Amino acid sequence: MQRRAFSLSTASTLAFTLMGPLAPSARAQNTFREGKDYLKLAKPVPTDAPAGKVEVLEFFWYSCPHCHAFEPAFEAWLKSAPKFLSVRRVPVAFNASFVPQQKLYYALEGMGKLDALHAKVFQAVHVERKPLNKDEDIFAWIAQQGVDAAKFKEMYQSFGVSNQVRRATQLQDAYGVEGVPSMGIAGRYYTDGTMAGSMQTVLKIVEHLAAQARQG
Repeated sequence: MQRRAFSLSTASTLAFTLMGPLAPSARAQNTFREGKDYLKLAKPVPTDAPAGKVEVLEFFWYSCPHCHAFEPAFEAWLKSAPKFLSVRRVPVAFNASFVPQQKLYYALEGMGKLDALHAKVFQAVHVERKPLNKDEDIFAWIAQQGVDAAKFKEMYQSFGVSNQVRRATQLQDAYGVEGVPSMGIAGRYYTDGTMAGSMQTVLKIVEHLAAQARQG
């Protein structure tokens, strides 16, 4: 989803998720062009990757249908991605109404529940049509997932989660994110499905640019 319009058709993104393992790009990797397929940031962004790793960020929003469609393929790619990548998700906020879902993500992460419930949040929003965009809606849904609701609420409202939300928004701004799903690579590059033509190609570009960044 872009700030003003969706960046990809749901049909094309769904088609990608049904393709299975990442197929070779239709274009050779050395034909990926700066300014067309990806952007090089004017100001590098500090990264948090461990030594020897290249940081890759997936910018997403739980209520974005394209992020929902991309998620199974992204999860599958994570299992086979180069081992030198340090990949993490970053929930975006194009306006204040997005913040509760940012807090949901980081509260689940802080409680060690993200692996179990991340996909279920997408399922709840897009399949079960639950409006998880307000605090009270999120608390009610969490209580139905076998999570200690009081501990979750404490985490959700914590200073630590507030700091993570602030950091996520800083990263979003630093990378100039205009739509989701999109990817930031090595604190230097940004790409999305609109530029690359498909999310399949986005992942190939990520691997290509990360390998370049690793080489210095």
